[in-house]
Amino acid sequence: MRVVSLVPSLTEAIAVSLPGVVVGATDWCSHPPDLDVTRVGGTKNPKLDPILALAPDLVIANEEENREPDLTALREAGVEVLVTEVRDVPQAFEELARVLDACGAPSRPRWLDEAEQVWAQLPEPERRITAVVPIWRRPWMVLGRDTFAGDVLSRLGVDHAYATHAERYPRVSLDELRSTAPDLVVLPDEPYRFTADDGPEAFTGLPRALVGGRHLTWYGPSLGEAPRVLGAALRAARR
Repeated sequence: MRVVSLVPSLTEAIAVSLPGVVVGATDWCSHPPDLDVTRVGGTKNPKLDPILALAPDLVIANEEENREPDLTALREAGVEVLVTEVRDVPQAFEELARVLDACGAPSRPRWLDEAEQVWAQLPEPERRITAVVPIWRRPWMVLGRDTFAGDVLSRLGVDHAYATHAERYPRVSLDELRSTAPDLVVLPDEPYRFTADDGPEAFTGLPRALVGGRHLTWYGPSLGEAPRVLGAALRAARR
């Protein structure tokens, strides 16, 4: 089986579970750290000729991360494309199992069972807090309705302010974000790379948590440690 993955978190899931199966991945596929495969461009602008040159049996994509015209072009070139949809934690586990099965996994990997158990046994939060969760600036964009990251935070006791917005990733002015007066501002390092020097200064006076996007937005092996790592960062920001 030869697989090209256009989804960083799924690249990691396949590579960890089925070494040698992934032959191509995007420039953003940073895990496993020692992944040595052909790079085929970005998630939004994959290079179709290098993908086709790899003669993949399957291309793994996601309806949110990848563009339909690129996937259509691959199908028209005769390549099988599996497109995932992940809007919450349970769906992430379902799609991971489907992807690994399609890639030839003889059974569910241990990490997947263990991660699913971690989330199933997560205790009910003692209290709930509100947050705004920017995912971009210039312009400012935040988590809106029906997102995987929003569901992750909700299960950790964090209700984000735009969870019922009509858009999934609405553009919101900085003044409006500040005016919501959240208990916390959550700043991930992807897709926009918020850092200690880029982001927190816009929300002076509010508790701010810098978190890893791999734990907030990726669905793969990192799911097993995400509740612990994210929970610690969220608590630390409010001390």
